[in-house]
Amino acid sequence: MYERVAVALSESDEALRAIEAAPARKRHPTVILAALHDLVLAGRAPELAAAYAAADGDAAGEAAIGTLLRMTESVVAIAVQYRKPTQETGRCAVLYPAIAEAAHRVGANAVGLIDVGCSAGLNLNVDRVGITYSNGQSLGDSASPVQISASLVGDRPVPTRPMPEVVVRVGVDLDPVDVTDADEARWLRACLWPEQVEESARLEAEIALAAAAPPLFLQGDAVEVLPDALARVPADVLPVVTTTWALASLPLESRLRFLHRLDEAATDRPVAWVSAEGVGVAPAIPTFGDRRASGHSIIGLAVFEHSALHAEAVGRCWSKGRLLSWLAD
Repeated sequence: MYERVAVALSESDEALRAIEAAPARKRHPTVILAALHDLVLAGRAPELAAAYAAADGDAAGEAAIGTLLRMTESVVAIAVQYRKPTQETGRCAVLYPAIAEAAHRVGANAVGLIDVGCSAGLNLNVDRVGITYSNGQSLGDSASPVQISASLVGDRPVPTRPMPEVVVRVGVDLDPVDVTDADEARWLRACLWPEQVEESARLEAEIALAAAAPPLFLQGDAVEVLPDALARVPADVLPVVTTTWALASLPLESRLRFLHRLDEAATDRPVAWVSAEGVGVAPAIPTFGDRRASGHSIIGLAVFEHSALHAEAVGRCWSKGRLLSWLAD
């Protein structure tokens, strides 16, 4: 249906002129479509809402053009106000075993999670969701209202050790999304496509889970804010910093400074870093010899302790964690 809407908008000169009212960086199709969906969810675009509900692509295309022309200022205002969130709880299928492995290697009985590029902080609830893998393995909370699944590639299972207690959850982002704010929560919903019924139901459960115990958000540049975030973790708790496709937007110099910040924090205690980044994006993480832009990402595990860095690639993943191959011993 969104394809039909996008084609209709692209074939309308009036619609294209209306979209040009937005700043160039906010004219991305997914942002414009999400802004229109936000108006639908807010009850401000009834014709488009009816077309979406009926899954009528042609009617939705016409209604989208009409809504855009009639409410150009509102569409532009929404597009300018919000960033497209990057959060998907499917990443927990990668994060859970890697975080548990980091704690095991250090001998930690408790961890403090710091998610860099956290968006709404949904991944900070990694221990509170249920995860099922295609080989029948399961991790996390089987009774959680949020249940996700992931497929395994190869015959090696993921480690099944449980994650230790999480005592603090900190999200770091330039523009974090507060799910307890009705407008911001609606924007998260708007960024899903109208026909994504299953995903919408899961997002509702994720929002409710996050709103029940909101994490601490620190707003700002990751490199600059990271020391403050690490300081929020008690001295007897292992800080575990996570990045999932968050470093690619940073220049190499900033990524190296990020690595240096982690090393500085490990003067008096160990610090762990779990990453899922494109091949060659995460500094110091081996790549199995894979080529850049290979279509998959590397799952990295680094432990900083007493000025020593132990970095390892523990697996590969695809589709933002929906498909993974665990390769570590």
